Amino acid sequence: MVGFDRGQTLAERFRVHAGEQTHLYGYVLRGMADDLDAGGPTREVVRGYEEAPPGAVIQLRLLAGIFRLVLAGRAPELRPYYACLGGAEPPSTAWPLMRRVITDHLDELHEALAIAPQTNEVGRSVALLVGLFDLAAATGCRRVRLLELGASAGLNLLVDRFRVAGDGWSWGPEASPVQLLGAVHGAIVPADVQIVEALGCDLDPVDATSQQGRLRLTSFVWPFDVHRHERLAGALRLAAEQPPVVDRASAADWLASRLEIAPAEPDALVVIWHSVTQLYWPAAEVAAVRAALSAYGRDHRVAEVGMEYAPDGVAGEQPEVRTSLWSGDDSPPRRRLLGTAHDHGIPVQLGALRS
Repeated sequence: MVGFDRGQTLAERFRVHAGEQTHLYGYVLRGMADDLDAGGPTREVVRGYEEAPPGAVIQLRLLAGIFRLVLAGRAPELRPYYACLGGAEPPSTAWPLMRRVITDHLDELHEALAIAPQTNEVGRSVALLVGLFDLAAATGCRRVRLLELGASAGLNLLVDRFRVAGDGWSWGPEASPVQLLGAVHGAIVPADVQIVEALGCDLDPVDATSQQGRLRLTSFVWPFDVHRHERLAGALRLAAEQPPVVDRASAADWLASRLEIAPAEPDALVVIWHSVTQLYWPAAEVAAVRAALSAYGRDHRVAEVGMEYAPDGVAGEQPEVRTSLWSGDDSPPRRRLLGTAHDHGIPVQLGALRS
């Protein structure tokens, strides 16, 4: 994750994000930064956002707005630069054309800055599956009631329709349009896990069945990350056939209400799942989720799978994959650190199990 200083100008943030990268966005971010300083069309687009906090990542919002124009066929001159669309033009030559597109769509791109970055990284479902295998081994329970916090469009709730494979093992439908191969590094014992219920919540859920929702999710995936686009496209196909259910709600309130509902299958293991979302939650929200889990776990068996950055981690460290299991009494929960994962989920690198 890129670190930004609150005192930096937008142009400086654009340059920091670009670094020395030689991919498409590296070149165009440097071009945008120079254009900002020169008072060009980029300056017009971001007018009013000059004091936006670093976490708003205005640069990503602008890049996604341009990508949506390309996806909609309204900036055909840029299509040859987008690898996920089959483009192979050298990215070093893209900025003059992109500047022209910005000039031609000033108002629309300004409006795009109000749309917060949001992806639904399908590769992170590998971390969920590794956690489910661990919990199945610990409990002997193969049937799972899955509740996802911060689910975005809920694509990872479709995990049982993905094909996941590692060295000498595989799981899920062989013909799935989502193929997560070479997904786990390290020894693993797969389990015949069955998802009997899958629900999620998000403060701003994306409708994966709508054109607008599909455009939003696609536009925030960098166009040269072709494998991520392939995974996303496959998951969107599955979502069109069987839409995931994601409620608009905060994590703590929704979790408390869902845990109160008597499950249709009481013998199924309730598993709470979240990935790279807690760093965006207020501290009070994290504490409220912890309290809800602990309170429920004193009377019921419940588990958690998380793929999150360590709260006290340093820049550059990868998210940790952890499981927690409450046994339904006053005993402390069983906690395991299973390994680490790439930011986008693949691969999960298993390590020595640690509590």
